[in-house]
Amino acid sequence: MAIDPAYRTGCKCAVIDATGLVLDTAVVYPTPPESKTAEAAQTLKKLIGKHGVTVIAIGNGTASKETEIFTAELLKETPGVSYTMVNEAGASVYSASKLAAEEFPQYDVSLRSAVSIARRLQDPLAELVKVDPKSIGVGQYQHDMPQARLNDTLDGVVEDCVNAVGVDLNVASAPLLARVAGLGPQTARNVVSYREENGAYPDRKTLLKVPKLGPKAYEQCAGFLRIPGGRNILDNTSVHPESYKAASGLLDAFSLTLNDVGAMPPIHEWIKERGEEDVARLCGVGVPTLRDIASSLQKPGRDPRDELPPPMLRTDVLDMADLKPGMKLAGTVRNVIDFGAFVDIGVHQDGLVHISELADRYVRHPSEVVKVGDTVNVTVLDVDMRKKRISLSMKGNS
Repeated sequence: MAIDPAYRTGCKCAVIDATGLVLDTAVVYPTPPESKTAEAAQTLKKLIGKHGVTVIAIGNGTASKETEIFTAELLKETPGVSYTMVNEAGASVYSASKLAAEEFPQYDVSLRSAVSIARRLQDPLAELVKVDPKSIGVGQYQHDMPQARLNDTLDGVVEDCVNAVGVDLNVASAPLLARVAGLGPQTARNVVSYREENGAYPDRKTLLKVPKLGPKAYEQCAGFLRIPGGRNILDNTSVHPESYKAASGLLDAFSLTLNDVGAMPPIHEWIKERGEEDVARLCGVGVPTLRDIASSLQKPGRDPRDELPPPMLRTDVLDMADLKPGMKLAGTVRNVIDFGAFVDIGVHQDGLVHISELADRYVRHPSEVVKVGDTVNVTVLDVDMRKKRISLSMKGNS
């Protein structure tokens, strides 16, 4: 469930299922000036019980702190449910867009924003591709740059991200497919229309039946599309159809079959023992391609985002007054600057880890140790209530 916080107009709520389908919506008024906390709590409890909600995503915009405090109180009465803060940058832009109106014609703009927040927690990339990158907060002084070049560069970065992660062909939306190399907006819509008319794609080759998707486009896009549970397990890997013969040759070289894909023995070690160049020559590919194929066979359906730290789930909210020197907490890095890093530890004010407190060694620049989004363990050094400052340290925290 997502909550899009607000004051006067109320907090908009949306519940989605595991596939992103909207199950329910509501508007509650737990924040000033209405402050109908009891009524709001009753409404949310019903939604949680009815749909089996396990996580609540709270947008980090206006009234987010009051909404977080209200949610933390609510969760004391709903065990098994936690909450996390979600960056809602660009959500309002999406909710007022033509695309959002086509997706959710039955909802008003504010409820569409709540749905977007929920989906951002579930699959951030699939939701963020619907928003113009310039609306997500990609840096200052964007207006000083040549706009055409800025748009091309940002679009290129988004396309690189989508292609690096890969796209599930049987669940992806048209906006997400449109970011795959070789597919444009119209072709992406054709891919989705074909899926809706004929059912799930059984294999990558079926793409060639899609109107206006020719061999050249297929050659460009096929390696970035995944089909979990399809006819050929290689369709759920990053191995391009052009390299299927090489993948089969690699398996044959070590007396393996497609049934071994996903439960592979230490094939990288076997390749090195036999000689990478010899195995690559046997498969008819170069050594870099051989390495990529071997990695793909070991982890079909691999999502590189799995290696990133998961979102911080909380059940209670802290106040600055609760903090004491020596307390050890987990937090999320919100910003990295020349003299340190700001970390969200669950209170309204982010704490500062000075560059001298980032590690037990000399650090030339904070970016050597942390980056935005990292989950880190910190120790509270000092709390200045008057100046609203929190000093933290990462020294001695693994």
